[in-house]
Amino acid sequence: MDLEDTREEAEYRARARAFLDANARKRDRTTPPGRYGGVDEEALKAARDWQAQKAAAGFAGIRWPEAWGGQGGSAIEEIIYAQEESKYTVPRGVYEIGLGMCLPTMMAYATHEQLERYTGPALRGEEIWCQLFSEPSAGSDLAGLRTRAVRDGDEWVINGQKIWTSGAHLSDYGILLTRTDPSVPKHKGLTMFFIDMHAPGVEVRPIHQMSGASHFNEVFFTDLRVKDEQRLGAVGDGWKVALTTLMNERLAVGDEPRPDIEDFIAFAESYEMNGAPAIKDPVIRDRIADIYARSAGVKNARFRSITALSRGETPGPEASIGRLVNAMKQQEIARLALEMMGAAGTVSDPAVAPALGSFQQSLLSSPGQRIAGGTSEILRNIIAERVLGLPGDVRVDKDKAFQDMA
Repeated sequence: MDLEDTREEAEYRARARAFLDANARKRDRTTPPGRYGGVDEEALKAARDWQAQKAAAGFAGIRWPEAWGGQGGSAIEEIIYAQEESKYTVPRGVYEIGLGMCLPTMMAYATHEQLERYTGPALRGEEIWCQLFSEPSAGSDLAGLRTRAVRDGDEWVINGQKIWTSGAHLSDYGILLTRTDPSVPKHKGLTMFFIDMHAPGVEVRPIHQMSGASHFNEVFFTDLRVKDEQRLGAVGDGWKVALTTLMNERLAVGDEPRPDIEDFIAFAESYEMNGAPAIKDPVIRDRIADIYARSAGVKNARFRSITALSRGETPGPEASIGRLVNAMKQQEIARLALEMMGAAGTVSDPAVAPALGSFQQSLLSSPGQRIAGGTSEILRNIIAERVLGLPGDVRVDKDKAFQDMA
């Protein structure tokens, strides 16, 4: 594993830092974590402006082909920029699903004319995309989805429901996985489309979360008509197309959520317990050491993936390790902070709560982190089977026609 930048990588990092220094506020220990989910008009405008600014400066679509408005750069350059941007307070999250998952899928399967139409506006922040995958009865088992698409001439008629769709209430377009043939095994009868989220037959209902945000959504389709030209990949080949999206998703959702261990250390240094800073308490110090060690482990595991990218290699399923560990750490950090606060931990109003209520918000939103981007149980299976080489789960329905499943 090589932890040092090459000369070219160091030069690129310096360019990214110069852009960020000139246009964004550096994150420090007094900076409250942003709350993705509470996106009002002001926050959405800030996100649009920042995305447009990044695009104009050449730091959006870093890996995208130049033909579609990208920079034609490398994966390592994209990671370097993301590393540097994480040190600044910028509006992130609104565009990550579209630019990190949906548009890469479009670039793999859409037509030249479609890419000319959709990539530029997405890159400049003018249009937002979402990913319509999970359903009430098909979350971890995505291939068990029941949203149906039935062909009618040059169109498809779609009926069904999606759930937990992040950002659907803000989105202009989405990629949609449907079932087009129930007479074959569940992985073989799927087809992917991209859709207009404002078309007749699409209804978005935000889900009010216990954190107070409404970032997740239910999406209902009632006789939604989609042209066949909006199909991505061959009929029945939707699982292959979905895997393209999911592989990009692993990279796009791999960052450590805030408040992180550095935020907690800053809090422990300033918050008093028994007349002294909490950081001096031996029990707190022991918990910090344990969490910090896991954070360092994830960081170094990510460095291995970065090294592979730097060498032109493709990282493997080990990227799931960081996603799994980070989601659990987020809950643990928040719980520890609230234990320290005692009764004050029940107050989440940023105006009066310690640390602006960021740990309370984190605890309430952290269960979603253990579901989004693959549940913790699914990630454990991936790590067990594809990283450690352990025997796979028994899958009795693998070769059974979907319509014959109970």
